Amino acid sequence: MFRKILIANRGEIALRVVRACREMGISSVAVHSTADADAMHVRMADEAICIGPAPSVDSYLSVPGIISACEITGAEAIHPGYGFLSENANFVQVVEDHGLTFIGPRAEHIRIMGDKITAKETMRNLGVPCVPGSDGGVPDLESARRIAGEIGYPVIVKATAGGGGRGMKLARDAGGLETAFRTARAEAKAAFGNDEVYIEKYLGRPRHIEIQVFGDGRGHAVHLGERDCSLQRRHQKVLEEAPGPAITPEQRAEIGAVCAEAVARIGYAGAGTIEFLYEDGEFYFIEMNTRLQVEHPVTEAIFNVDLVREQIRVAAGEPLSFAQDDLRINGHAIEVRINAEKLPNFAPCPGLVNTFHAPGGLGVRMDSALYGGYRIPPYYDSLVAKLIVHGRDRPEALARLRRALGELIIDGIDTTVPLFVDLLAQEDIQRGDYTIHWLESYLARPQG
Repeated sequence: MFRKILIANRGEIALRVVRACREMGISSVAVHSTADADAMHVRMADEAICIGPAPSVDSYLSVPGIISACEITGAEAIHPGYGFLSENANFVQVVEDHGLTFIGPRAEHIRIMGDKITAKETMRNLGVPCVPGSDGGVPDLESARRIAGEIGYPVIVKATAGGGGRGMKLARDAGGLETAFRTARAEAKAAFGNDEVYIEKYLGRPRHIEIQVFGDGRGHAVHLGERDCSLQRRHQKVLEEAPGPAITPEQRAEIGAVCAEAVARIGYAGAGTIEFLYEDGEFYFIEMNTRLQVEHPVTEAIFNVDLVREQIRVAAGEPLSFAQDDLRINGHAIEVRINAEKLPNFAPCPGLVNTFHAPGGLGVRMDSALYGGYRIPPYYDSLVAKLIVHGRDRPEALARLRRALGELIIDGIDTTVPLFVDLLAQEDIQRGDYTIHWLESYLARPQG
């Protein structure tokens, strides 16, 4: 087992890894920018080292800075968290070239899944159901028109190197295809330096369902059920729950087995998430995230497992600590992502947190790096807390979430907490009857 792990991240996820290391008796090293000198993950880690100025490109994305921090502190392994360098195959290669261990999958798997076309082709060959669409990149408008005509409108044009909704445009009919195609390519070029796009059938009322998988890197893998992440704004998840309200035990077992078998066959190591659109009882693969997810706590809650601990164990060469038959769902869990944003326009709202009081009680977990007197810097993502609740069933989890939101105090900045209070009052949410378009439609309604 590792003696010392460096955490190449910040905020709540860095603190999450620090806690796992402490429970395992492993020393932790926090890296930070000058803007994060007073951050909670810096305070809680066993060691901390500044790796650059506030802009992430000069600090959290600085590969030389992170490698140097390992050499200075004697860290043997790097946990990337999520975001930043967590899915950067070149970074993984550099880590390995320096005799260090990357706590995550191999570079080849990150590369395969980082390219949407290659990922789709790989998954199709592994027996994972995919959305009808182009077999690869679409080189020109004429080809786009032919493919769209074959699969039928509406279609969606997507960047092959895309993510977070960038380089993604909808064409409802032939008349809108040219604009969608050209705009998606332009956005993709600007955001990713790669203007290649592909085309898929657009599903009208799908849910966003993701399957948590875990592999040991030696041909064995399990799945840990699904999460429903359909409540999204601008393709960004807002609320996640597990198990999915619309998924039957039979569907869960079937698609879970398919996903576990797929990652086992390629020798995948560590945590991964295979994401699907789900409509009319059918699953359609859209992408695989080769890292820990922001919403991993809801899976931990219903299976009573520590996914970060398992990541570290597998990276150290140990076998999985559980088999598929050991994994049984217990109750229901919900997570809400609390951002430092001002409603109704969701404008970022960094600033001084005067008071912070986390809710508590049975079945309540708060993952946050906030504290009273902390000044949220303006340079990074606006996510400041994740509130996770667990109950015997979905109604109890909803009641517990409502109670916990009422106890939470974040004074001094605006947050998205009022949005979740409003959502819990909606009948569709109470019934679990929503799709990926529900939240956007709700926010577009006249309020008050």
